[in-house]
Amino acid sequence: MSAPGRAGRRRERAAARLRALARGVWGQQVRRIAPVVVPVLLAVADAVLVNGLKLALELGVSVVAATALLLRRRFPLLVFLVTLPGLYIGYIWFAPMIGLYTLAARRPGRVRLGICAVLLIAAHFLPYPISDFEPTHYRENTLVLIDACVTAAAPIAMGLLVRTRGELAQRVEDLTRSLVREDRLLADRVKTTERARLAREMHDVVAHQVSLISLQAGAVQVSTEDEAARAGARTIRELSVRTLEELRHMVGVLRADGGGGTAGAQGLAPQPDLEELPRLIEMSALDVTYEGGVVAGATGTKTVERAAFRTVQEALTNVRKHAPGAQVRVRVGPEGSGEAESLRVEIRNGPPDETAMAPALPGGGHGLVGLRERAQSLGGTLEARPTSDGGFVVRAVFPYGGTGAAAAGAG
Repeated sequence: MSAPGRAGRRRERAAARLRALARGVWGQQVRRIAPVVVPVLLAVADAVLVNGLKLALELGVSVVAATALLLRRRFPLLVFLVTLPGLYIGYIWFAPMIGLYTLAARRPGRVRLGICAVLLIAAHFLPYPISDFEPTHYRENTLVLIDACVTAAAPIAMGLLVRTRGELAQRVEDLTRSLVREDRLLADRVKTTERARLAREMHDVVAHQVSLISLQAGAVQVSTEDEAARAGARTIRELSVRTLEELRHMVGVLRADGGGGTAGAQGLAPQPDLEELPRLIEMSALDVTYEGGVVAGATGTKTVERAAFRTVQEALTNVRKHAPGAQVRVRVGPEGSGEAESLRVEIRNGPPDETAMAPALPGGGHGLVGLRERAQSLGGTLEARPTSDGGFVVRAVFPYGGTGAAAAGAG
């Protein structure tokens, strides 16, 4: 590598070290202390350069005025008044100008700034001692007065400019937050409108069709004399009524503000839990063996029990569609103890019966995806895979006790 290239690499590394140092703890300390200390050092240097080390009174007053700048942010008016003797006796400029700038930036007020400006002009214009003042030196006095006016006006203008800039930055930040809040409210309104549209579509399409199914099943139940057909019609009618109740709940949630808060969900149909699993299995018309080892509502939350119910429901639906005539085993039981307790749900089916007719039911392939997302949102896991004997197994584990249950309830 050439010498210029190596020098460039060294400069880059040095710049990187400086940036890292500036972002570190020392850099933060320097950024916090420098605005307070640097003006004091400048004022002390001004006092020493103007008065030297021999004039005790002038140097002492000037150093006191410079040191007072350490408190200028807490007591800007008092510090400015303390710096005026330094200007009048010690002929220093930095300390009173910095004090007046701080006063304009932190305690603006027309009357206050006007009086302070007149005091600074007087301290600058009148000599020390006052007996040295020569009223007849018009040209010299005019130049000193102009210089004093500029000395007073400059820090006031700078302080007001900095304060105005800070206020504008705050206004811009407030406006930005307002715009973000308005965008969020607009998005919520769009979501609410879309929920209402979906609710109307679901009610108009699904509720109408299911109602017709329920009416037809009721007519068959009344008119037929075949006991098996009557039992089947009764089951179809019960399923239709249950579907309409759950559809009513979903439509109510979609119409509720905020996506189904407690206020919007009042009066809606209760959601299924583990107590309704036997009834679900009974009405599934499948060869199911149920092994349940959980007392519903004993230690877990309704959210977890509802997720377990939906998992079994979707798995049985998939068996009905893809493995007609297969034997199914449903196991629901706890695992672990205390805060580590979890609810294990397993649905395992064997190979389909070749002689059974598969129903032509539509499917979008989203059922297992939705179950996995539901399990993950509750802090659990879901596994779905084929088995070696040609069947399929769906296994889910949900947190069901202690911290896990509390988290699931919050979810």
